[in-house]
Amino acid sequence: MADAIPTLSDDARTRVEAAAFRRLLAHLNEARPDVQNIDLMILAGFCRNCLADWYRDAANAEGAALDKDAAREAVYGMPFAAWKAQHQKDATPEQLAAFEAAQQKHAS
Repeated sequence: MADAIPTLSDDARTRVEAAAFRRLLAHLNEARPDVQNIDLMILAGFCRNCLADWYRDAANAEGAALDKDAAREAVYGMPFAAWKAQHQKDATPEQLAAFEAAQQKHAS
């Protein structure tokens, strides 16, 4: 049986969450840039753009005015247009159909 999650101070919890978020971004952008956003949306219901939106919302809640492009650059590690040119492929008909099916399944 695994040990219980240790009690962390709010500051320590924030540092742990920030480290996990940074590791997720590194994994998506450095280790797995081949994983397309549409595939993430099909399987998980979110993608890098969603992460950028959540990042922007959190920054704005803290009083830091962050626009969509700046948030995307923070998440992608480069301007979105550059990432898109380097890594994004056109969605296949199969991906588009799977995306539509996933959207309908989770809309209910």
